[in-house]
Amino acid sequence: MDEGDLLARRFQAERPRLEAVAYRMLGSAAEAEDAVQEAWLRLARSDADAVQNLAGWLTTVVGRVCLDMLRSRTSRREAPLDEQPVEPAPDAPAETPESQALLSDSVGLALLVVLQTLDPAERLAFVLHDMFAVPFDEIAPIVDRTPAAARQLASRARRRVQGGTPQHPDLVRQRRIVDAFLSAARQGDFDALVSILDPDVVIRSDGRFQRQGAVTVARGASVFGPMAAGAHLILVDGRVGAVASMTGREYRVLLFGFAGDRIAEFDVISDPGRIHDLKLSTLD
Repeated sequence: MDEGDLLARRFQAERPRLEAVAYRMLGSAAEAEDAVQEAWLRLARSDADAVQNLAGWLTTVVGRVCLDMLRSRTSRREAPLDEQPVEPAPDAPAETPESQALLSDSVGLALLVVLQTLDPAERLAFVLHDMFAVPFDEIAPIVDRTPAAARQLASRARRRVQGGTPQHPDLVRQRRIVDAFLSAARQGDFDALVSILDPDVVIRSDGRFQRQGAVTVARGASVFGPMAAGAHLILVDGRVGAVASMTGREYRVLLFGFAGDRIAEFDVISDPGRIHDLKLSTLD
């Protein structure tokens, strides 16, 4: 076996972990694959014999690539929202243990959405340290900070992820209503849906599609039923909402407005820019 083949095998052994890191950083399996592929290209162009810790070196490279991609994504959001193209739904991701664990776990999916709201440097520090136990001494050069500053980045991110879930009576009521709505939608229970929806309920999708009236919306249960099937509760701007996985890795945020004990508004948000502007946190 020549040196090139040996290096490729060593890289392939690291690939699942690198893709898991990149996926949590970027929230897109396609972009995660691109980031990992870029790491391979950089490795192939480097003096691999001089790399003493290949796993650490690759993690650093993937972290820097993801950080650049996140910053580029943030700068593109400075353009008006209606000028941003809607990314088509990607194919299903490769089934690695890491991706299966993330996508099948409701807290993991909710956490992925919350991570999208963090500053890129905070996100990298939190993901690498809290999820993959990378020391702050190794994180610091990636974000151009001192180890102490990198620790502060992760701490701020951790507070954002863990905070904002007080169960005061209004949130308890909202949770009960949303739970009932999702359950009825999953079962296609027309009568239950009508009873949960305000007679003049309005449903929108990224502000471009509208359907009005409890009966009309309930009849469309077949449309949002698949979303409800993969939905999990989350706190959205201080209100109970949901995050739904549609294709295994594409997700949408469901934002509800309430009138008494009924749902008066139902927004489906899939645009990454709009999701980024929401204040999201996990709901225990």
